[in-house]
Amino acid sequence: MTCGFLVLDKPAGLSSHGCVSRVRRAYGLKRVGHGGTLDPAVTGVLPIALGPATRLLPYLNGDKTYRGRIQLGLTTDSDDLEGSPLQRRPLPPLEHSALAEALEPFRGTIAQRPPAVSAVHVNGERAYKLARQGQPQELPARSVTIHRLELLAWDPDRGLLELEVRCSAGTYIRSLARDLGERLGCGGCLASLRRTEALGFGLHQSVPLEALDAGTPPALLPPLEALAHLPQHHLSATDVPGWRCGRSQPCGQALPLDTAVVVVGPDGNLAGMARMQSEGQLQPRLVLDAAG
Repeated sequence: MTCGFLVLDKPAGLSSHGCVSRVRRAYGLKRVGHGGTLDPAVTGVLPIALGPATRLLPYLNGDKTYRGRIQLGLTTDSDDLEGSPLQRRPLPPLEHSALAEALEPFRGTIAQRPPAVSAVHVNGERAYKLARQGQPQELPARSVTIHRLELLAWDPDRGLLELEVRCSAGTYIRSLARDLGERLGCGGCLASLRRTEALGFGLHQSVPLEALDAGTPPALLPPLEALAHLPQHHLSATDVPGWRCGRSQPCGQALPLDTAVVVVGPDGNLAGMARMQSEGQLQPRLVLDAAG
């Protein structure tokens, strides 16, 4: 049974859905899904789950890390350079220290308004589809968390600054570029973006898209590697029949209720996922080799 993760280093110009289609063809599988959509212009880490691993995506660490460049002095309708220009404004004199100070309000948990051109649903329709139809929406702000925000470089002649951002799922770096530009009084938009980490995977684990064209597709990362951040429960040989039938399992670990737990079989391979149902009891949520 094919079950595992592939980390693609997505190139620019291809959608996340397009990458999934390429993976389906390379491995001869229909059951393939990705974790964390990347816009076509964005490059970098795109985790892809194959087989039953698609059901493990909700259990992975949702934080992501990006390196991006922001163009100050320009606003666009999509909040990046892919969109149509709306306004150009002169740059105020900006020292490195002033930029560093301007970044401070964006650290931590903040309210962030998604771009009008985004995949957010509006009355059952994607916001980007409405924008293409000439009906851009003023989307409501939502809570996101920016864990780390570092100023890496500043080019005052070109008005370009480079940032590294570690953030929660749902954070838009395009919105960060727009809002930072507004705070500085000159406007801004995202010039380029590369994702370096997502769902616990990094660029060092990634393969280029061209690797899918080889005679043998790349080996998959085992599910247990992706779930290493969660507690584990090991089944004994006598536990296995009950587990396969979906029966709750005794667990000697003191864990909070509803904690996700990785269940490992006697052979050392992933048997499934469970949640702490009550003190000392695990309730199966995903059984990979279910009986019947």
